[in-house]
Amino acid sequence: MDREAQARMRDFLPEGLGQAIRETASAIAALLDGATDMSVPVPGLEWTVGETAAHLALANGLMAGLASGQERPYGDGTPHGLAAANAQSLVEFPERTAKPLAAMIVEQADVFLDAVDRAVADGTAGRTLATPLGPMDQDILASYLLTHMLGHGYDLARGLHRPHMINEIRVGLCLPFLKTAMPRVTAASTLTARYTVRVRGGAPFGVTFTEGTVDVLPDPPERSDCTILTEPVAFLLIALGRLGPWQAMARGAVLAWGRKPWLAPRFPTLFVAP
Repeated sequence: MDREAQARMRDFLPEGLGQAIRETASAIAALLDGATDMSVPVPGLEWTVGETAAHLALANGLMAGLASGQERPYGDGTPHGLAAANAQSLVEFPERTAKPLAAMIVEQADVFLDAVDRAVADGTAGRTLATPLGPMDQDILASYLLTHMLGHGYDLARGLHRPHMINEIRVGLCLPFLKTAMPRVTAASTLTARYTVRVRGGAPFGVTFTEGTVDVLPDPPERSDCTILTEPVAFLLIALGRLGPWQAMARGAVLAWGRKPWLAPRFPTLFVAP
């Protein structure tokens, strides 16, 4: 991609997002470099390292297709439906070797960014795209791609006993997708409560439940019941179901206060990680 194309992409995507996507894909490829046993299990998942890498390669291809405006039905829009679609896609795609999967992950991330560049150039960048988690514009989809890669990149790092690539800046770039997804992955609940959520280093936002119905607000709600302050990496891992709230609180990665601080550990249980 030349400098002019990169500049056009930066004009549309939030600052640093394109670079974070490219760097995360490369970091995942580096994790896989030299991996000889792709059959080792990933802690906390039902997948092996090979299956996780294959899923990432397929998902990056799916996202690239969506960014180019293709209709790519995948599941029924629910976490259960996504899980079923993931399982079926792995049955149909038998590749489990590190080198070709690493190459596909990087290649499809580049294809995604090229699609963003073309959309900016032809004036279609603001269109609404159909995704597995409902309609999104292109910048939210890019945030979705980064979030997905970081989540499974973390899984691969654990399976291969290597450092992960999640950091504060990348978590900040995931927040637009996470806020969009919250109302779409809500667990069954009758809770009525008002939360203020702050990821350290970022601006606070609100999440309210009215008999289980979720609204995500750009600012803290009036008369918040519970304020949650979370370290960035812990926030993403909790949101993706990789870290439990009590475990995070024991590490000092989550603090809570307000009229009902006991609501803090319940917050992540109100969502089903896709």
